[in-house]
Amino acid sequence: MKQVSTTFAIGILALFLSSQALASDAGHTSETMEHAGQALAHGEDGHASELVKHAEKSLHHAKAAEKAHADAHKHMTEAIKHIEESIKHGKMGHADEGAKHMKEAMQHIRESAH
Repeated sequence: MKQVSTTFAIGILALFLSSQALASDAGHTSETMEHAGQALAHGEDGHASELVKHAEKSLHHAKAAEKAHADAHKHMTEAIKHIEESIKHGKMGHADEGAKHMKEAMQHIRESAH
């Protein structure tokens, strides 16, 4: 009987830890998307420095989300590439080009959540 309750307890602990990991991942994905949207809006308005600020935050969360789930890894990897390009163009003052890359990144972020 003790072995059954120990096995049950281990199973419950594993379920709890996996649900916490999924919740953490969902948080990073939503933060990635939130900052990507803000970066896109600033880029479309011609505010390159604000685009960079939010794109860098989006990149931080995208990298954390990328590590968290392997099945959507390829989409988050593509999102990261576009966020980095957005930052690069924003720093050069090319807000419109930064916004284009952020739009692509957002599409990949959406795909990674499915």
